[in-house]
Parts: sequence; C-alpha cells; structure tokens
Amino acid sequence: MFSSRLTAVHILLLNQFFWPDEAATSQLLADVARELAAQGCSVTVVCGKSGYANSNGTDAPPVTILRAPNLAFMRTTGGRLLSYFTFLAAAAWHGLRTRKLDAILTLTTPPGLPVLGALLAKLRGARHYIWEMDVYPDVVIALGVLPSNSPLTRALRYALDVPRRHAAGVIALGDCMAERLAARGTPAAKIHVAENWADGEKIRPAAFPSGPLTVLYSGNLGLAHEVNTIRGAMLRLRDDDRFRFVFAGGGCSRNDLEEFCRERGLGRVTFKPYCDLAELGQSLSEGHVGLVTQKPETLGCLVPSKVYGIMAAGRPVLFVGPKAGTPARIIERFRCGWQVEPGDVEGLVALLDSLAAHPELAHEAGRRARRAFVEHYDRPMGVARISGILGLREEKHVLARAAGA
Repeated sequence: MFSSRLTAVHILLLNQFFWPDEAATSQLLADVARELAAQGCSVTVVCGKSGYANSNGTDAPPVTILRAPNLAFMRTTGGRLLSYFTFLAAAAWHGLRTRKLDAILTLTTPPGLPVLGALLAKLRGARHYIWEMDVYPDVVIALGVLPSNSPLTRALRYALDVPRRHAAGVIALGDCMAERLAARGTPAAKIHVAENWADGEKIRPAAFPSGPLTVLYSGNLGLAHEVNTIRGAMLRLRDDDRFRFVFAGGGCSRNDLEEFCRERGLGRVTFKPYCDLAELGQSLSEGHVGLVTQKPETLGCLVPSKVYGIMAAGRPVLFVGPKAGTPARIIERFRCGWQVEPGDVEGLVALLDSLAAHPELAHEAGRRARRAFVEHYDRPMGVARISGILGLREEKHVLARAAGA
C-alpha cells in the first residue's frame, strides 16, 4: 500500500550522472527529480561532473544540485574505477553534510553506491531505496569481467546484497530483474517492478520512410549487447538492396562492428554518431524497425531502455535476446515487434525477408507499439511509478492523472 499523503519532505538522490548529462540514468533521474519537486518535496541531488554523454539544452530541474569534485568519467577500466572511487568519497562527504533527510534514493552508478546510501540512511535516520539500473556484481560476472566464485566476487556479492535486504524498497526495471534479485536473497516484499520510460512529447511518430527496409540501432552498443546474430544477418543480406542497417550512437562494441563491416565490404550498413536528445525522435523515425539486443547471460542483470524510445516513435521492436527478457515480454504482451533468439541467424533473415515483402506488418506493429507506450510507458506514468514506490502519494491516483483520466 502506498500512502495518499506526502510522507517525505527532504529527499537525497545519488547517482554519478545527472542533468545536463544525456546518459540514460541521468535523464531518468532528472525526470523523477522534477516530479518530486512538483509534489512539494525538497530535493537534493549529489552527482559527479557531466561527461558521460553530450549535454542537453533542457532547463535545470528545480532542485539543489551538489556536484562531487570527482575525476571525469573515462571509458578505460582504470579511469572508470578512479572516477567511481573519487565520486563515492565526495558523495559521502556531501551526504553527511546535507541537512536532515527523510529518504535517500540511490542508483547503481557507480556499482557500490547503494552501500554508501545504506550507510548514510543509517547515520541520518532516513529511509533508503535502491533503483537497480544494473544488478551488481552479476552483470560483470556475466560479461566475464570477474570470475564467478573468487574470494573477491564472494565479498562483493555479500557487500552489495546487504543494502538490498535492509532497504525500504528495491526498484527493479522488469520482471526478469525482479526474479534475479529475489534469487539473490532480496525479500520479495521489498522488490517493486517499475519499468523505464521515454518522453512521448519529445518523441512522436512520423511517417515510415520510403526505400529499403531500414533496421535502426540507436544508442550505446556495449559489452552486454549481442552483435553476432545481426552480423550474420548482414552478411547474408549483403547483396540484397531491399535492406539497410543503421547504427547511431557509440560504445565499445560499436567500433568492432564498424571494423567488421569495413573488412567485409558491407556497403548497406551506415554508422552515425550519437544525436542530440532534441533530435532523437527524428532519428528513431528514420528506421522501419528498431533493433535492441542483449546477451542471454545478462538476463535479469539489466533491462535495455532503448525499447521505450522505439515504441514512443511508433516503430516496432526487433529484440535479439532471451525470450524471458523484459523486452520480449513487452513484445509478446502488446504484439509490438518480434523476438529472435541470439544465434538464430536463419530466423532473423527469414523475419526480415517477410517484413520487406509485407511492409504493412511493421506499420501495424508500430501503431500497436505507440498505443502501448502511451498507455504504459510515457514519462508521466513512469515517474508516477517511482514516486508511488517512495510512498509519496497513492500511485493509482497519479497514474490516472497522468493518463488523462
């Protein structure tokens, strides 16, 4: 049950990235900060220096922003660790000096941040909530960064599980993540599923483009994203002028994929840089199908947030990833795209061939995607879910208001 009255007066939000950074966690947290401020809460955000992604042109949320003097985010392993540790130290200092707190919400960048949040909550007598963007250490184990059962890994598991067990609430991005957290020993009563969102005002459907069937991947292409299946499909279709593949964004796997295409002379593949947030809707509308990928071993460790922007743009989702993943469940529930198992190149090629022959299939699935987005994943409903979990007001009332009821 959620309280129908305001129960938290001063809320501390902790995350390395925040406005004006365009990292996904920054955008989501800024949306929540604006909602909390609109509800009358006093909000303080402790974050690091901007630098993960491009800065956007939106107005600052009406909150107090304390920027920790950490080393700027770097994508090398050593640089990333230095950035993380300096941020944690500076965030601890700010958290101890901030005036009386009622609630603390920590995200998971850097990975040890919930431990700090739990300590601050204990010292300050505040409720602590964890918003799990990535489940650590599971995700780094799944990606082969850490061995599965070393003394260090066991220590990390213990250290990161303790805050979850003692938190007032743990927010999971989907049922697959909730299931993983429960398997890790997080009490089921403390786990709340709140899927991410996109801004349906900024991202609106546009007419489908003419020309070849365009498969668009937009955003970060990193270690957790499956690329071998789409590589195989592009090789199979390299001489078929009915198809075009576009990769807009960046990431460590993006460079490898670009080199792969260059070496094999794949001329129907285009690579573009990240676009500004204001241009994201237009960029997503340049494709007929929005591509999302996930390695099966990361199931429940993370939930790709690209799905919601694609749906907002009125495009169907092509998910190359595990059937038990949240994107696959959304696709099945709303019939707004297609799921392909990683490694099933034949199945992917057959699907793309069918879509090229029957473009109305993509158009119909795109309409269903936008309808499902408006009803479930638009920004007002997304932030209402988070504020409801924080106990600020009755969630169903806010959801009804956000939906225009």
